[in-house]
Amino acid sequence: MRVTLVQADPKVGDIEGNVEKLRRVIETIPQQSTDLVIFSELFLTGYPPMDLLEKDWFMAEVKQGMDEIKAISRSRDDLGILLGCPLPTGSMVGKKLFNSAILFDKGSILVYAGKSLLPTYDVFDEARYFSPFPEVVTLSFRGETLGISICEDAWNDPVFWPYGGMYERDPIQELVDKGATLIVNLSASPFSVGKIQARYDLLRGHVRRNGLPFIYVNQVGGNDELVFDGTSMALDGKGNPLAVLPSFEEGLVTVDTHSSGSPEVFPVINEIQNVYHALVLGIKDYLSKCGFSKVIVGLSGGIDSALTCALAVQALGADNVFGISMPSPYSSSGSVDDSRTLSKNLGMDFKVIAITDIFNSMLATLDRDLEGPGRALAQENIQARIRGNILMAISNASGSLVLSTGNKSEMSVGYCTLYGDMSGGLSVLADVPKIMVYDLARFINSSSEVIPFEIIEKVPSAELRPDQKDSDTLPPYPVLDKIIHLYVEENCSLSEIVEKGFEKETVLWVIRAISRSEYKRKQAAPGLKVTTKAFGMGRRIPIAARTVD
Repeated sequence: MRVTLVQADPKVGDIEGNVEKLRRVIETIPQQSTDLVIFSELFLTGYPPMDLLEKDWFMAEVKQGMDEIKAISRSRDDLGILLGCPLPTGSMVGKKLFNSAILFDKGSILVYAGKSLLPTYDVFDEARYFSPFPEVVTLSFRGETLGISICEDAWNDPVFWPYGGMYERDPIQELVDKGATLIVNLSASPFSVGKIQARYDLLRGHVRRNGLPFIYVNQVGGNDELVFDGTSMALDGKGNPLAVLPSFEEGLVTVDTHSSGSPEVFPVINEIQNVYHALVLGIKDYLSKCGFSKVIVGLSGGIDSALTCALAVQALGADNVFGISMPSPYSSSGSVDDSRTLSKNLGMDFKVIAITDIFNSMLATLDRDLEGPGRALAQENIQARIRGNILMAISNASGSLVLSTGNKSEMSVGYCTLYGDMSGGLSVLADVPKIMVYDLARFINSSSEVIPFEIIEKVPSAELRPDQKDSDTLPPYPVLDKIIHLYVEENCSLSEIVEKGFEKETVLWVIRAISRSEYKRKQAAPGLKVTTKAFGMGRRIPIAARTVD
């Protein structure tokens, strides 16, 4: 069978636009060149549609979109169209929708299948909206028996859950037992470090156990905090790739499922490069899907704001990125100079707005009212909040979006100022640990010096008091990042982290700082997810809680 994999970037909620995207794709496919065209999970609505699924008007638009796809299918009777779409269950009990896959052929619906396994961990909350589909579905189509599955249905693999699977069912094995000769999986699987290789290993495992070719079509693009890498692929009956679509970009490819693949087809993975492309795509899609075209970045002269600018220029073009340096009495001359050099290297507009007079005026105004043990810290944070106000004022006036620049290490322990450097509409590095920030900067500089060498080499400092260094307050970043990873991503306890060789007092300080800062992160801008556990929609920790003694 000839199958066309379509790796597309749908916009959540834009039924009309997504149908039009499908129409344009179908129009590019020559007559009689393929038997089946496959789009991703919930392509019609975009993923994740979240509470839009609970609105009657939205589901009415879904139905209208399906009727339009029927008409498209009627005009192309040489091929079938398989895509993801929510469908009513028809039951008065339980959730009223199935997460479905629908096969259109010659203007009719041949079959619809549904997602059997509904993930409710990390960023997924599908049991909130969907009922599990009661049985797997196979269909004879153009000489093959299709076994249709959706995303999580392929993930209940003992290799990935060595201590017991998350589900009692294995839909892929059920499809095999039901006589499938070709397994198809429609997916919306977001990116995180290590995920691309893990998916490849997962799919090859299914193929090698069952000896059946496997078609995997994944969504691509950024939707709020999530970035979908795509990396759709077709594997032959031995687990060798017939084709792998490039990560982080739209595309399509047609394969013959009876041909033979080669291991060399799967690309060599560079995780830092993948994170770079994920962040660039996340910025680009967040801006375009939210109706913005330009951004503003506060340039401190440090590596975080420099990296944020470099990523934004790659995503949006230099003409759409504006950098502002806002020196205070404690800012070094090098910070302004380095920011100016960075802006010149990137070809972006740059401006200096000094805040010393504003800062002195606020200190004079508040002198009698800033009493207490936190006086010195409050004075430091005034500078950050002045900068936040300037950025937001220019944002209001220009219609540009402010990108906040704090990294995951700082966000974890609260080394950031609420309503100050946390101001903005998108937090680009919120899930990027400090050590990875340096790795990304060096990756960007691998061909030429984009981020000035001085920025990469300087000692990190907030420059809110004389001779301040991050290390005055924080553990060394290599230590801090490892503890954060173990506690936040691996869910290790205090004692488990200490057993791995870290000093107890340091670990205890980090855990307490993470807990104390929960209220700050609840008010932070959305952050792009690139690790296995990000602060945001995938991590639900109460603010008023006792988490460690």
